[in-house]
Amino acid sequence: MMRTMIGIGLVLILVLSYAVYSNTLDSEYYGYTTTNDEVELDMQETEEGSASWYSTTRVAITWINITVSGAPEGATIQVEATGSEWYYSPLLGSPDAENFNCRESSSEGDVDISETCELGRIHELDSDGGEDTMFGIVKMGLPIDGLGYLHSDNPNSAEEQALELIDSNAGTITWRVGVLEDGEAVASEGIELGVNVVTHELISIEEFKLDPLQESVYSFATLVGCFSLLLIIPLMVYFSAMYKAKRDEQIRMETPEVES
Repeated sequence: MMRTMIGIGLVLILVLSYAVYSNTLDSEYYGYTTTNDEVELDMQETEEGSASWYSTTRVAITWINITVSGAPEGATIQVEATGSEWYYSPLLGSPDAENFNCRESSSEGDVDISETCELGRIHELDSDGGEDTMFGIVKMGLPIDGLGYLHSDNPNSAEEQALELIDSNAGTITWRVGVLEDGEAVASEGIELGVNVVTHELISIEEFKLDPLQESVYSFATLVGCFSLLLIIPLMVYFSAMYKAKRDEQIRMETPEVES
């Protein structure tokens, strides 16, 4: 039995090692790295003395962060993007949010996601009179952390795909931020505005590779763990049965026969 188990384990190790090695030689997956720079926009007043500002971007953007300080309590902070829609939710960026995913639910019966982001050109927030913050995601197709993967035949086509992805998510967007009361912009005196965006430009392309030695060690450890679990229960039963049989035999040997 032990010889059979060891033989099967060695065969599985060889098969897994070959699979890792073959995938390492030609994985056809490439990782592309982009900049992940936070840039502060130069917001210009639409009208002097009015709490209404605008700025234009022409690059690929994932995140946008709007911070307004000193707005009147109960005033409406309105952020409008001309040229694109963007995702927003009050829960976005909150570390305490549970069961939240900014992407829309993949199925109608998905009950794990109770909140999603709203996609629209205009989003609003009621000011609490202190420092108000709105986080938004502009393009979902870009790698938010600056590293993405794609499937391609060779490095040249992978680079073309990555450039096309970034270019397709870039565009001219005019951002307009206003602090409104009764639909009209309030005076800008005492109100401070900060708008930051995270931009992406392609840096490099690298073929995705696995470390054969590391993966072989993981495979071996997994097999040893699995076989150990499979052997523990049968061996416990076997040794328990052997111990009971020897104990019963010893009891029979020590018990004197009763003469009739």
